[in-house]
Order: sequence, then C-alpha cells, then structure tokens
Amino acid sequence: MRRTAPGAGKAALTDSPQPGAGAEPEQPPPAAAAPAPAAQARQLRTEFAFELPRGYVDESGTVHRDGVMRLATARDELVPLRDMRVQENPAYLSVVLLGRVITRLGTLPLVHDGVVENMFASDLAFLQDFYRQINAEGHTRAGVTCPHCEQPFEVELGGSRLGES
Repeated sequence: MRRTAPGAGKAALTDSPQPGAGAEPEQPPPAAAAPAPAAQARQLRTEFAFELPRGYVDESGTVHRDGVMRLATARDELVPLRDMRVQENPAYLSVVLLGRVITRLGTLPLVHDGVVENMFASDLAFLQDFYRQINAEGHTRAGVTCPHCEQPFEVELGGSRLGES
C-alpha cells in the first residue's frame, strides 16, 4: 500500500518543517475549514414550537399556551404500550405519548402525562395533529390512480391514532 504520492520523495515523510527552511505549517484545505451552506441547511430539526388554542390551566389558575415538542423516537412509541392504562384503554396511548414528547409548556417545570390528561379536548386534538405533522414529514400519503376513471388522487397510509404508523 502506498502512503505517499508518487514522486513526493522524502519531503512527504516529514511532519514538521526543517528549522530555518522558511516553510510554513500545512494549512487544511479551504473546504474543510467550514461546512458548506448546503450541509448547514440539512441539519435535522428535532424540536418544534407550538401554541395551544386554549391553553393548559394549572392548579393556581395560570394558563400555559406556548410549548415545545420534540421528534418521537421508536422508544417513545413502544414504552407506552407496556403502560397498564394504555393496555386497559388504547385511547390513552396518545396521552402517554404526548407526555413523553412535549418538552416545555409555558412555565411548568415538568410536562408529563398527568398534565396532558388535564388539557382541554381541543388542545389535545391540536397536539395529536401537531405530533403527526412533525413526525410524518409528509411521508404518510401516497399518490395513486383510480383503476376505473384513471384520475390521480392521494391516500393516507399512516395509522389513524398516535403511535400507529
């Protein structure tokens, strides 16, 4: 295996310049100095801000509307399936799942499934839709053609409830 370019000779074998030779240290290529703008634009966004339509009202009467939801992991969708509340009532899956992925809600110190289960129904429906939007990224619909009239249309491929994909 060749470790130096052909014709590079002994100069390529030295890591540092010879004293007094006037050579400057090697500089990395300009492309390695900073990531290209296209690479920066492709960074994965994992957290998404939202505003609840009505807002969660805590024990002291404070309304919390602004929050942040993170992308769900496979674990986020699997762990709630072992929860006894979900096993007894599958509709409870969305409450437990949202309690795992909402990272901030107003000034609450912690968001958990107990907070989610005490939200207004309109806020819960909003969060369920928001969860689907940020986790699906438009990959749950497929273009198809009607076999009878040959008109194109889209069908939903994902599950109808949170955690069903």
